[in-house]
Amino acid sequence: MFGGIGLYTKFYILFQIIGLTLIYFVYYWIVQYRGGFSFTEPKIIFNWHPLLMTIAFVYLFANAILHYRTFPNNTKKKLKKQHSLIHGCILILIVIAGFAAFVSHQYSVPKIPHLYSLHSWLGIITILMFLSQFISGLWCFLYPGVAAQHRETLAPYHVFFGISIFTLAIATAVLGFCEKIIFSLSNKYKLFPAEGVLGNILGIFCVFYCVLVVYMITKPEFKRRPKLEYETLLK
Repeated sequence: MFGGIGLYTKFYILFQIIGLTLIYFVYYWIVQYRGGFSFTEPKIIFNWHPLLMTIAFVYLFANAILHYRTFPNNTKKKLKKQHSLIHGCILILIVIAGFAAFVSHQYSVPKIPHLYSLHSWLGIITILMFLSQFISGLWCFLYPGVAAQHRETLAPYHVFFGISIFTLAIATAVLGFCEKIIFSLSNKYKLFPAEGVLGNILGIFCVFYCVLVVYMITKPEFKRRPKLEYETLLK
C-alpha cells in the first residue's frame, strides 16, 4: 500500500458519495420536473442526454482517472485493461446520449436547431478530445509494439490531458444544467422555484466534485507506487 492510504480512502468514500448523489439528483430532477424518460416522445427522449452524460463524463470518467490510485496492488497491465474498459463504457454512453439529443432536436415541433449553444460547442470539443485521448491511449499503452521509454515519456501528457478533458466535461455539464433550467423556467427562474434551486445545486455539486477529483489525482502522497516485481514483469 502506498503512503497516505487511510486519508485516500476517506477522500475516495467522499468522492463516491458525491458522485452517486449527483447521479441521483439528476435522475430525481428529470423524473420530478422534466416528465421522466421516453423512447418515443421527442421532448422527453432528450432527458436521457443529461442523465447518461452525467454517468459517463462525470462519474465514470472520474473513476477512470482515479483507477490507478484506487487499486495500487493490481498489476499495471491489469489496471490498463480496466482503465480502457471504463473508457469504452463511457464511449457507448456518450454515443447514446448524443443520439438522444439529436433525435429530440430533429423531431421536436417546432424543430430545434442543432449545435447552436456554447454548451453544445464545448460538448463537441470535449468528445473529440476524449476520442483522441482514448485512441492514443489504446495505441500507446496497450499496443505491444510501443517501447517502454516512449510510454514513460507520454504518460505525463496522458494524465494532463485526462484531467483537462474531465475539467472541460464538468464545465460543459454545468453549462448544460444552467441552459436547460433557464430555457425550461424562463422568467420563473429568477423567482427561486424549487427546480431552479435544484439546478443550481447540481452545478455546485459538479464543481465540488471536479475540485475533489483534481486534488486526489494531483496530490503526490496518493500517487500509485507499483511493486518492483510488477514493473520488472512489464519491462
